[in-house]
Amino acid sequence: MTDDISKQQAMILIERAQRYQMKGEYADAILLYRRSLALQSTAEAFTFLGWTYGMMNRYKEAIDSCKLAIEVDDTFGNPYNDIGAYLIELNQWEEAIPWLEKAIAAPRYEAKQFPYMNLGRVYEHLGRFGTALNYFERALEIDPHDLASVWAMYRLVGRLN
Repeated sequence: MTDDISKQQAMILIERAQRYQMKGEYADAILLYRRSLALQSTAEAFTFLGWTYGMMNRYKEAIDSCKLAIEVDDTFGNPYNDIGAYLIELNQWEEAIPWLEKAIAAPRYEAKQFPYMNLGRVYEHLGRFGTALNYFERALEIDPHDLASVWAMYRLVGRLN
């Protein structure tokens, strides 16, 4: 019974932290994510904590938080993609590839278009345009309404013409 109550309290804190995060109140969000993690370690809380650090351009802390998420649940795809995205921000393009591939392979990931989109960005940056285009197309197969993927694909096609 106590575990169920701790779980519920941890989830409530995550929801509150997300509201602060979306308002740009990062210090409050970090505090609430940490309070949630003190009640129960979840991959989601570690990942969202990392996302908050990423929004603050604190990429090392963001990556470290995502690695903790993976330790808690290695089937959760979000932290793999997020690590890849942070490495892209750090201009570590090739280092991002294995993380993004792990995100695609993760069994528990609802937004699979993101690692495909990010791999497209990586391969475009590396000059492998055909591979990039394939990844953008895969992202659009998953979510045809993902505007970032649409724009990236059309930008790349425009470069190739």
